[in-house]
Amino acid sequence: MSSESPGILYCHCTYAQVIDPAVKAAVLRKLCDSGQSFEAVADLCEMAARQDPALKRLAGGETVKIAACFPRAVKWLFASAGAPLDPARTEVLNMRDRPEADVSARLAAPDLQPNLPTGKTTAADAPKPGASSGH
Repeated sequence: MSSESPGILYCHCTYAQVIDPAVKAAVLRKLCDSGQSFEAVADLCEMAARQDPALKRLAGGETVKIAACFPRAVKWLFASAGAPLDPARTEVLNMRDRPEADVSARLAAPDLQPNLPTGKTTAADAPKPGASSGH
């Protein structure tokens, strides 16, 4: 890994609405106040569904931290859009089950703690329609 700070992607999960709005707002506010460069998107699920080319650009970065939901869901979303993430260069911060302070601290940290599940991503890994995960 290079000495460059990881890129940061923040997903607002606009359509799924599965993340506590207070957590999303606090993480976004801390990112804005930090002076760090980051990219915010309305909804990764929607981007994956329409195979947005921005996902390939984001996946192709040297390293990336993604504030969104479950690492397995984020991995599958990128893979389903033809933009697989490199597990060794990706850290996903789950705003669904981690406190805002924890997510914000990891986003601000200069290091990367890769945490994507390993193994092949297949359709069987996709969340089931109507499942409680919202993805």
